[in-house]
Amino acid sequence: MIEYLAVFITFFAVIDPIGTIPVFIAVTAQYDQKTKRRIALLATIVAAFVLIFFVVVGEILLKALSIPLSAFQISGGIVLFLFALNMIFGDSKPEEEIKSLNDSHRDTAIFPLAVPSIASPGAILAAVLLTENAMFSIVEQLQTALVMLSVLLVTYILMLISGFITKCIGMSGASVVSRVMGLILSAIATTNILNGFSEYYQLLP
Repeated sequence: MIEYLAVFITFFAVIDPIGTIPVFIAVTAQYDQKTKRRIALLATIVAAFVLIFFVVVGEILLKALSIPLSAFQISGGIVLFLFALNMIFGDSKPEEEIKSLNDSHRDTAIFPLAVPSIASPGAILAAVLLTENAMFSIVEQLQTALVMLSVLLVTYILMLISGFITKCIGMSGASVVSRVMGLILSAIATTNILNGFSEYYQLLP
C-alpha cells in the first residue's frame, strides 16, 4: 500500500497546479470561454499521456540503455534540485513559462501548457521513481498512477476556474505559491539524491 498523501504532495509539488494558472491565463487571454475549456482539457489529456507513458516504459528505457535506477535517481535528483532552485531564486514557473507563447490554440495547449508546465521534467522524474518495479507492485504502481491523475484533475479544475482564483490571490500570489512548491521540491530532490547514493553503494560488489 502506497502512502497516498506523500505521493499526492510529491506530484502536487512537481506538477504545480497553482503555478500553471498564470501560464493558462496568459496563453488563453485572446480566446473565448469555450475555447479556453477546450485548451484546458487538451492540455490535461496530453500531459496525462506523457506521464503515463513514462510510468509504463520509463524504467524499461533505462534498462535498455543500461542505466541503473540509482544513477537516474542521483542525476534526476540533481536536475530536480536545480529546477527547484530556479523556482525559488530565479524566474518562478509562471514568469518563466509565460515567455513561451504560441498563436494556435492547439499549439499553446501542448506547449508550453501541457509540456513543460504540467508534465514538467520533475513530474516525469517522479512518475518513473515512484513506480519502480523492484520497489512497487503492479497494484501499487496503479495506485500511484491514479494519484498522479487526481493531481492532473485538480490542475484541470483550477484552469477552469483560473479567472476566479487570479482575482483572489493575484499573479504575485501564484508566484509566491510556486516558490513555496520549489522549496518542497528541493527537499524531495535531496531525498532522491541520498536514496540514489544509498542504493548505488548497495549494488557495488
